[in-house]
Amino acid sequence: MRLKRALRATVTLAGAGVLTAAMMVSLAPTASAGTTLRASAAEKGRYFGAAVATGKLSTSTYVNVLNREFNSVVAENEMKWDATEPQQGRFSYTGGDRLVSHAQANGMSVRGHALLWHAQQPSWAQGMSGSALRNAAINHVTQVATHFRGKIYAWDVVNEAFADGGSGGRRDSNLQRTGNDWIEAAFRAARAADPGAKLCYNDYNTDGINAKSTGIYNMVRDFKSRGVPIDCVGFQSHLGTTLAGDYQANLQRFADLGVDVQITELDVMTGGNQANIYGAVTRACLAVSRCTGITVWGVRDCDSWRGSDNALLFDCNGNKKSAFDAVLNALNSGTPIPTTPPPNPTTPPPGQVGCSASVSVNSWTGGFVATVKVTAGSAGTRGWNVNLTLPSGASVTNTWSATASGSSGSVRFTNVSYNGQLAPGQVTEFGFQGNGSATGLTPICAAS
Repeated sequence: MRLKRALRATVTLAGAGVLTAAMMVSLAPTASAGTTLRASAAEKGRYFGAAVATGKLSTSTYVNVLNREFNSVVAENEMKWDATEPQQGRFSYTGGDRLVSHAQANGMSVRGHALLWHAQQPSWAQGMSGSALRNAAINHVTQVATHFRGKIYAWDVVNEAFADGGSGGRRDSNLQRTGNDWIEAAFRAARAADPGAKLCYNDYNTDGINAKSTGIYNMVRDFKSRGVPIDCVGFQSHLGTTLAGDYQANLQRFADLGVDVQITELDVMTGGNQANIYGAVTRACLAVSRCTGITVWGVRDCDSWRGSDNALLFDCNGNKKSAFDAVLNALNSGTPIPTTPPPNPTTPPPGQVGCSASVSVNSWTGGFVATVKVTAGSAGTRGWNVNLTLPSGASVTNTWSATASGSSGSVRFTNVSYNGQLAPGQVTEFGFQGNGSATGLTPICAAS
């Protein structure tokens, strides 16, 4: 297996610089809530994921842990540029498609990683520059995002484009030398190719408020001010024996810009503080309402790119470590992502006494993603359901933040544990993905 990157010295001292997110909730495992990472995270409106090497999907111990504990996956290498476009204009999706199929069969969402990165470029791209490279890179984003359209919860559109050190500036790379607007161009291309996916910027050594994270912060603030489509920021969190004291504050300042934040590649050096750090990172995410999920970079210690660091939650035999207990306890002690409160709870907006619903649809040939907004009426709700009649030939393939009864024809969607009770005028959302056409959907909401 190719390692994600060479282990950096900075990773051993994290203090040196120191999804709606509940995807596939309706397909949660049969284990009791609170006993697995995926069930507890879903209760809180979040995902808990793992990086996967598809070659290990034939290893029973690996797969048993993966399917039991995680409700989100990301490909370690199978969706990177060198894997998906080994020759210019000739694309290969075998590994990525295999991961997506496994995720869909096991109630998992998929994070896409990564559309553009200065490393793991195919040899043909490494030899290009200027407008030729820019055009090839944007075509790559367009083709890959289009291939996986409707199947990816969030894309790391650009990975690790900022330099380490005190400048807070961009990393010098062949991509950067095509022009400082290359990141913006990549995000715009990704949005056009897959309007339903969340678009993220992802980087490492951004665990606290430092020059590098501030440089990224300034880019995100600029993008938001100019309407560049960015939805989320990923914090890799390859940690050593300490955690930045301002880790949560750093997540919060990005969330305050109006983007989601995600812990995307979490692993922690083994030692007496490993469990404490894992627990602290989980609590920090749960304390930030726009922190939508956590992904650990691997399943078992022997699967980790960090070698002998034993940096993950399970040992090589699939046994839970004390770090697992720390994470699960933190998840079980957390609070769900709050739904949006009404502007004035004493004066609910016009609408049904029970609830009302509206739907928006992103469609492409052969499929769609629908987002349904549920608004409580003047009496509020203790629970709700929404009935939709799908056109002939259409079917539901995945649902999040609701439970679906049926998959074609008349389908009823019912609230899950964390979004059924709404104050007067309060709003929540759920979504579903489907095959076929979604024209003419008319949602009918009923509340208890």
